[in-house]
Amino acid sequence: MEIFGVRFAPLSVPLERRLQTLVAAIWIFVSAFGDFWGYIITAYLLLYTQTIRYFVLLYFIWMYYDWDTCNRGGRSESWTRWARNNAFWRYFCNYFPLKLVKTVDLDPTKSYLFINVPHGILSTGAMGAFGTDILGCKELFPGLDVRPIILDQHFKIPFFREYPYSTGCCAANARSLEHLLSTPPKSPHTGRATILIVGGASESMESKPGTYRTLVKKRKGFVRLALKYGTSLVPVFSFGETDLYDQLYGPEGSTLRRVQNYIRKLIGLAPVIFSGRGFFQYSFGLIPKRLPVTVVVGSPIELPKIPKPTTEQIDEYHEKFTKQLIELFESQKHNYIKDAETTALELDL
Repeated sequence: MEIFGVRFAPLSVPLERRLQTLVAAIWIFVSAFGDFWGYIITAYLLLYTQTIRYFVLLYFIWMYYDWDTCNRGGRSESWTRWARNNAFWRYFCNYFPLKLVKTVDLDPTKSYLFINVPHGILSTGAMGAFGTDILGCKELFPGLDVRPIILDQHFKIPFFREYPYSTGCCAANARSLEHLLSTPPKSPHTGRATILIVGGASESMESKPGTYRTLVKKRKGFVRLALKYGTSLVPVFSFGETDLYDQLYGPEGSTLRRVQNYIRKLIGLAPVIFSGRGFFQYSFGLIPKRLPVTVVVGSPIELPKIPKPTTEQIDEYHEKFTKQLIELFESQKHNYIKDAETTALELDL
């Protein structure tokens, strides 16, 4: 039903779908605003409670002890197993729905650096595929310890930090990445898959429905790290990621983009103005649209171990990776994009 241009949801929506929408709403509330609410809750408990404030102080001691875990491989599987498999994530993945597809088998004893594009507004596909076990990443890639990489500032926020830790995430900084690429995983894992979304906050500002834009051509640091430790690079593409939200888009050079870039450099987060759908209508709101997202894992690119790679060597393997990413997109887009013939992967932004 549509009233004044607003498309309302029917009243007879099954309970299962209502629960899926509720979970998607909770997820966006936590993921997009968790840092802010972490500080607000902490301030409230310290200033306006009598007994709980002392438990918060004990929690600060735990934070101090646990401060560096995000740079040393994250929480062990014994900490994350339940969190990555609970009903919340099942409803979340089924809402869109999300799907994880592999194109080749990976050696369970090796270390891989998965380069996931595009970022989209909130990397929903990567979260469902690699931040949970609902889509079967442990079965598709047996033996691999899967570690998504997110902004390191999220691990500094009281209370909110437990959310990325519970999904097995590690910090997005050189120290954390070097630890993951150089350190063997703990038993029962025999290999490792580190999930890096190289576009980051800047790429989220390029997310528009029907387009696939990535900044991977400008980012070469991941190649240098992969060469330093001889880690295989794996292109990963999230089809449908950019369709989940509309955003107020400002091209490079516009006043909006200049303001966004300034705020991003100041706080590390991209201040995108996005819109999806609401609880009872489909025209606007903060909940992501109910559209399918398929995360496709491509073939690995073997890299030699070069402790101090030259600029020429980095450029050579970066070019190889870029070509394989384009090949993955072109070979798979007809399976997951409606207007595949007219949709291209945009690299030069």
